[in-house]
Amino acid sequence: MNLTSAAGVLAMLDEKDPQLKCFALNKLNSIVGDFWPEISDAVDKIEMLYEDETFPHRELSALVTSKVYYHLGAYEISLTYALGAGNLFDVNSPTEYVETTISKCIDHYTKLCIAQAEAGEKQDVKLDSRLEDVVNRKIRSCLENGNFKQAVGIALETRRIDVFEEAIMKSDDVAGMLLYASKVCMSLIQNRQFRNKMLRVLVRLYLHLEIPDYINVCQCLIFLDDASAVAEILEKLIKGTEDQTLMAYQIGFDLYESATQQYLSRVMYALRAVSPIPLPNAPAVVQPPGSAPAAPVSNQASEEQEKPASVPPPDTSTNEEEKKHVDRLTKLLGILGGETSIAIHLQFLIRNNHTDMLILKNTKDAVRNSVCHTATVICNSFMYCGTTSDQFLRDNLEWLARATNWARFTATASLGVIHRGHEKEALHLMSTYLPKDTGPGSAYSEGGGLYALGLIHANHGGTMIDYLLNQVKEATTEMVRHGAGLGLGLAAMGTARQDVYEQLKFNLYQDDAVTGEAAGIAMGLVMVGTKSAQAIEDMVAYAQETQHEKILRGLAIGIALCMYGRLEEADTLIESLSRDKDPILRRSGMYTIAMAYCGSGSNQAIRKLLHVAVSDVNDDVRRAAVEAIGFILFRTPEQCPSVVSLLSESYNPHVRYGAAMALGVACAGTGNKEAVALIEPMTNDPVNYVRQGAMIASALILVQQTEAMCPKVKTFRELYTKVINDKHDDVIAKFGAILAQGIIDAGGRNVTISLQTRNGHTHMESVVGMLVFTQFWFWYPLSHFLSLAFTPTAMIALNAELQMPKVEFKSSAKSSMFAYPPLLEPPKEKEKEKVSTAVLSITAKAKARSKSKKGDKDDEKMEVDSKDSKDNKEPKEEANHSVLQNPARALPAQLKVLSCMSGRYHPLKPVTTGGIILCKDQTKGEPEEIVETLPTGGPKAEDEEPEPPPPEPFQYTED
Repeated sequence: MNLTSAAGVLAMLDEKDPQLKCFALNKLNSIVGDFWPEISDAVDKIEMLYEDETFPHRELSALVTSKVYYHLGAYEISLTYALGAGNLFDVNSPTEYVETTISKCIDHYTKLCIAQAEAGEKQDVKLDSRLEDVVNRKIRSCLENGNFKQAVGIALETRRIDVFEEAIMKSDDVAGMLLYASKVCMSLIQNRQFRNKMLRVLVRLYLHLEIPDYINVCQCLIFLDDASAVAEILEKLIKGTEDQTLMAYQIGFDLYESATQQYLSRVMYALRAVSPIPLPNAPAVVQPPGSAPAAPVSNQASEEQEKPASVPPPDTSTNEEEKKHVDRLTKLLGILGGETSIAIHLQFLIRNNHTDMLILKNTKDAVRNSVCHTATVICNSFMYCGTTSDQFLRDNLEWLARATNWARFTATASLGVIHRGHEKEALHLMSTYLPKDTGPGSAYSEGGGLYALGLIHANHGGTMIDYLLNQVKEATTEMVRHGAGLGLGLAAMGTARQDVYEQLKFNLYQDDAVTGEAAGIAMGLVMVGTKSAQAIEDMVAYAQETQHEKILRGLAIGIALCMYGRLEEADTLIESLSRDKDPILRRSGMYTIAMAYCGSGSNQAIRKLLHVAVSDVNDDVRRAAVEAIGFILFRTPEQCPSVVSLLSESYNPHVRYGAAMALGVACAGTGNKEAVALIEPMTNDPVNYVRQGAMIASALILVQQTEAMCPKVKTFRELYTKVINDKHDDVIAKFGAILAQGIIDAGGRNVTISLQTRNGHTHMESVVGMLVFTQFWFWYPLSHFLSLAFTPTAMIALNAELQMPKVEFKSSAKSSMFAYPPLLEPPKEKEKEKVSTAVLSITAKAKARSKSKKGDKDDEKMEVDSKDSKDNKEPKEEANHSVLQNPARALPAQLKVLSCMSGRYHPLKPVTTGGIILCKDQTKGEPEEIVETLPTGGPKAEDEEPEPPPPEPFQYTED
């Protein structure tokens, strides 16, 4: 019989017999979901039963009370009584009540665990044993039911290292669980100290596998900033078999992609120290003709730079084993130094260059003012980034000569973007523009030339740092000091070299606006991510003193860069900057949040930025706050549109611009449809700079997206052309459209924009480049920094000799899905029509009669296919796969359907990761087919051409 009221059952609670009360409680427990409003009036009676220590069924009364309070929405009280229910609270029950209570239980337990961990020995935070028991039961349930990922999640939230290890080791797929755990640790844990502790555990587990996973061990050690441990692993591997040596090379390539210059130099120094033969150091800087000599290496430079280059002793004194070891070590040092990666990517970009020069030509012909002229020069540098092809500039020297003053500075610096990575001939390429002893040249060209050298050697300075440092010291004009400062900051990025920092600080203290702006940015670049207390103190103190807005702007960026990736360690500085009365320093606070929490997805950071975005009185600060959201959410780009959707409709145009750029940064290269849908209306915004931001952001999102993958690509390409050719559109909007054209076709259509590496690390160089690029709002030459975020979409296979063998990859998708965009067709010349001659009426009638007679005869002839009908035949069906040749352009979406077709070469890691992959040769001894190296572009040295041989001896006779 169905109950219509709980009154009868509740009446039994007043009985004296405990068994009747127990029966009533059991009944109430089963009907509480339907009659909780009625039962809630008598909940005090049930509570009294729980408080009565002589009552034998206290746990049951606690469970019923807990359920009543749950339905009333009092979750904290409900949890307290659920804990009192002991084992009667079934953690495996699939009801909403149990799931909600366990969730609240874990949340509360997590808070206590974190408080206990942070308090340490200073303060004793007691954990409720009942709370711990419920969590333990839930963990056991997860482990027994095979929900290992859930157990790892609970372990990380509650900081239970014992459970973390157990969940991984009990899994059926230990390697898969380790990979999942490492991804979660690197991307979701926001407490730096706890993250490091968990990574140490992962390193231990990886090393105890049957076949140790050294690749992932080294990825963890990068996060831990442990260079000596990485060096030990690499040393052990290169002393082993050929397969282990290949593994060492692979780790080297991954390290170069993920680690900073300073970290790599420490690894290289440790490896040099264990070499059986002293290895020669990097070659000295080759000076361009007539240039000043390079500065002597400072005391602060690494020891290996201070010592003179050692020449290996004769081969007779070394055995074969040592020679092999030295050869392997030399190759490994070349990989870690970046020379190998840079040379390989340079070859990839030169070989696959598919830039459409007609786009540039049309843009050049359409623009008529200096702003758009500068934009076209920047667009050209983006399109040809890393390809070493300056053909467009050579073909339009007269047009290029229109650039004067700072426009000339920008144009000269653009050569650094075009020749990015072309380091061997950098000084010769730029020799025309560099300062010379022979006499003063154009200060703008010289400054731009030094800036270009920095762009070529960005994050890979080597000996170029000392050359640029010397130029900074000797520069006499603010333009040269500006370019040399930016170039030095780029080349010495992340090295934390004290001599470089001190020279830049000296330039800053000259109180020259133009010099100081570059010095402020460069100081941050050199000290990026170091959290140097001295550097921050110097910069903040000077920022509060100076009256120059330019210097303040430079320092605002520099301060933020020092705190790159420091998470909660930057909170004190952020709080101080955010409360400053100077709006530029408040803006620096927003950039500091962006850098410290980049890629973390931190809710606390986003909350702070959203608050400033709607409350600050200064438009620049509000714009910067919204832009910073993009940096925090780039690991989870799908979340960004929902966060900034309301801001994109703000009444304030600066906030709308910031929302567009935030979408561009967070969703760069993803083709995210929600982001594109938010940006599309902004391209018609009444405010010119909002339209500019929308077009640049759309290009950032749609780079390396084909029409088949994202149909909106065609719409936006047409929009850029329309805006550029529209004589009535605003110059600011045109600037955005021209830059967008360069970004969407960047690097010969072979690069994407990614703020993280293939291994999931935040890519420092890309993040820094993107942040400084956003400053083009104030200073156009900073647009070139975007080239730091360009990542080749390459799939490159290498053999043991680090050469590219001829290997084929199968892409299990139609070739049109990932094909290059079609090239523009030049307009066809109209054929001149012949003027028709006058025809007499008599002649017309005669022709008509003869035509009718001829028509009767033609009717009897057989029908033949006309030319048009042949042309209209159906095209052949496209194959459902395509074959790519090494080195191949493989878009991020294409990697999922990629496989290696070669039976001879076996890749060391799945080709679906992309990038540079070492391959094991299965048929050793047989001759290999190697991909031919292509020559680089740019001016060639005269002495490169071989001299003609002298004539053979002859006897001269007069006839």
